[in-house]
Order: sequence, then C-alpha cells, then structure tokens
Amino acid sequence: MAAPDIRDNRQKGILQAYEDGRPAGQIVYFTLDATPAALVAVHTVVEPEYEGKGIAGALVREFYAMAAREGVPVVPLCPYAAKWAQRHPYDAPEPPAELVAAAEAQLKANPRLW
Repeated sequence: MAAPDIRDNRQKGILQAYEDGRPAGQIVYFTLDATPAALVAVHTVVEPEYEGKGIAGALVREFYAMAAREGVPVVPLCPYAAKWAQRHPYDAPEPPAELVAAAEAQLKANPRLW
C-alpha cells in the first residue's frame, strides 16, 4: 500500500491523511501558547474503511516529523499518539512535564481546541 497523502491545515488544527483523494483519517491538534511552543496532539481518528492500514501511525509519524522540522516538541495528549510515542522513543522524544501541564491547562481552559 502506498503511503497516504498527508496535509496540514494549521488554521483548523487538523493534520489529515487522504487515500485516493478521500479523507482517511486525521489528528486534531493545537499549538501551545507557551515558551517554548509545542504541537499538542489531542485526538486521532481513522475512518472505519481505512482502519488497520497504518493510517494512524503514518499521521503520528508525520506529526512528530512536522514538529521536528519546526524545532518544537510534541505533547501527545491523544491516547493513540501517546502509545505510539512509547513504542517509538527515538522518533518521539518525551516532552518536559511542564509542557504537558501547560498543554493540559490550555485545553481545559479552551475545550473547543478539539
């Protein structure tokens, strides 16, 4: 299977995967308003017809790669992204505890972020 086409919509906070031009899955995220900034993964979902095809893993891998290109850490609040990070420690450095706390506080203060 070919890798999905993954596109970032920063304004909406959605990293989307497409297969044959159709939406296959997405990560909902936000940018942490802190110093340093971070990308915060809140929710990963894959459309039922694409489950089991590696879409979620490809999305999380690209999310970490995107953050690395931008020079910011990732805070994986999404359970899937957090499990993926545990399985791939070389690709997914653990964020500092203060960034995790700041991301949780920002999400709690603004639940519309996801």
